[in-house]
Amino acid sequence: MGEIIGLGISHSPLFGIPPEKMSGALRARLNDPKVPASLKDPKNWPRQMVEEYGDDFGAAAGACHQAAMLADFRKIRSVLDDFKPDFVLIWGDDQYENFREEIIPPFCIEAFDEVKARPWAAAPDSRRGFRANVWNEPEDYEFTVKCHREAARYIATALLEQDFDMAYSYKPRFHKGLAHAFMNAVLYLDYDRKGFQHRIVPISVNCYGREVISAQGLYAIGDGEVQPDPPAPSPRRCFNLGAAIARIVRDSPWRVALMASSAWSHSFLTPKTHRMMPDVETDRQLFAAMRDGNYQFWRNFTLTDLEAAGGGETLNWFNLVGAMSELNYKLDWSSFLETYVFNATKVSAVFGPK
Repeated sequence: MGEIIGLGISHSPLFGIPPEKMSGALRARLNDPKVPASLKDPKNWPRQMVEEYGDDFGAAAGACHQAAMLADFRKIRSVLDDFKPDFVLIWGDDQYENFREEIIPPFCIEAFDEVKARPWAAAPDSRRGFRANVWNEPEDYEFTVKCHREAARYIATALLEQDFDMAYSYKPRFHKGLAHAFMNAVLYLDYDRKGFQHRIVPISVNCYGREVISAQGLYAIGDGEVQPDPPAPSPRRCFNLGAAIARIVRDSPWRVALMASSAWSHSFLTPKTHRMMPDVETDRQLFAAMRDGNYQFWRNFTLTDLEAAGGGETLNWFNLVGAMSELNYKLDWSSFLETYVFNATKVSAVFGPK
């Protein structure tokens, strides 16, 4: 019987950039003529948002936000190293990185042996360019991520035998290496650059659904409204996939860390705020339910409500919470870093047996 631990992190690109640049998405909206003037006026902002933005465009608050995130990453890395898993299964979103117009699978197990990744290089034909980073690593910086093809094949086979239609892939397509949900997870968990010895099994989730092609997994292009794509898989489907994978690895010979990699509500995905700020209130509700072990609240959450809250990437966590529900695991430790200025609420978590 396999042994399992549950983990959750954020892979926010804002963690790897200088703090003075962290409010870039908000500043872009403040300069957008399509955003109502009333929403641009700090008098109408939540008090926390005004305090975060300050008189330095969020630089000081950004440094504090990054410091808190770093403490969380070091905590999760310590737990992971102590657990000594055979592999880390990571649910992460693909934002027009490996999956594009040719095919958009709801889910895909990436059954790689290893990946040579260039985290700061621009993805071909993508709107993602070279990113400055806190390590001052150059654009051609490359590192190797070890994967676990045998386990990925095992899980894909078991899912298909249980009538859960699962796509799989043996090599990356467009992006050089891994989508940033997985690549950043490894980079951030190895913040101190001591090496990351754990093998991973990435599972891509189409979290961006209606905007994955039309907005290239970021935000709408141009002045007009884009034609929406088909939707993401529902929260319940993600919850049920997590439960199925929990059963499979529980009955496997491996020691496994199940990990969700994403922040929660994103400002640039939240229509109700004109994409100015995330839906912090919905994040609070989901966090309270997770903290209290009310996993059915998660299972019954609708895709309509999640899209309205800008919470597409939270679908990665619906997989994790479904797994924890199946295993009857409780939340052992968590961190909830809410923000109005820095794009998305960052959540970290450790789950274990009751």
